[in-house]
Amino acid sequence: MTLFHFGVLTSNVHMSWMRTVCGRLKSDYRYSPSIYNNFPWCIPTAEQKAKIEQTAQAILDARAKYPDCSLADLYDETTMPPELRKAHQLNDKAVMQAYGFDYKTMTESECVAELMKMYQKLTEGGNK
Repeated sequence: MTLFHFGVLTSNVHMSWMRTVCGRLKSDYRYSPSIYNNFPWCIPTAEQKAKIEQTAQAILDARAKYPDCSLADLYDETTMPPELRKAHQLNDKAVMQAYGFDYKTMTESECVAELMKMYQKLTEGGNK
């Protein structure tokens, strides 16, 4: 997996898609290949891609500062390290900009609606 792919897959854009389209097992999300395969990827400029790679690396660097912590520890909402939270916020912003989304005002439901429009456009070509 490239840093670009990691950045997009860990972004709020992909997480919004995942929460909407994935199945559940009890209350846990069930991520399957169809979640990834149907996800409408952005087509970033070279500058946007470089920014996402930079912010993705910052997430990995922030995680590396806590080698004795599990991902569950690092992503506990009440104890998440500030530098990891900030790295994710910057990554979210970079990914949303690559999609052309307004990172300041777009809600999760608006994000999913736009992704669904993108998905529909991608699938229309094969249905004609």
